[in-house]
Amino acid sequence: MSQNNMQDSNIQDSNVDANIEITPEMQAFYQRADAIIGIANSQLGSESHSGQVGASLLYAAARYSASVASIGFVKGDDFAKEKDDIVEFYVKQYRQMLSDNLTDYAQNFDKYVQLNQDDKAAK
Repeated sequence: MSQNNMQDSNIQDSNVDANIEITPEMQAFYQRADAIIGIANSQLGSESHSGQVGASLLYAAARYSASVASIGFVKGDDFAKEKDDIVEFYVKQYRQMLSDNLTDYAQNFDKYVQLNQDDKAAK
């Protein structure tokens, strides 16, 4: 799916409930996510398939999250003591985001599959 199509679909699909207003903060959130997805898509090719890129993306998210979680700690020992709570927090967040996106993809499957086919044809 192209970045522009993803941005359009994220903006539209994130507003499933017509009563939810997309705030500038939410718009910035989706734009950052779309930029990262664009970078991931740019890694696809003869040397790497979507599973490999996805694994790298998960690793990058975990590595970045570990760095973010460390902010505010003075000692590694104190940080290590919070490991289980940090893991629980990030797993809960990821599980919810993955579930929401799987639901969205299932509900919009034909549209998303068509967008992916359009992107392949354009290349």
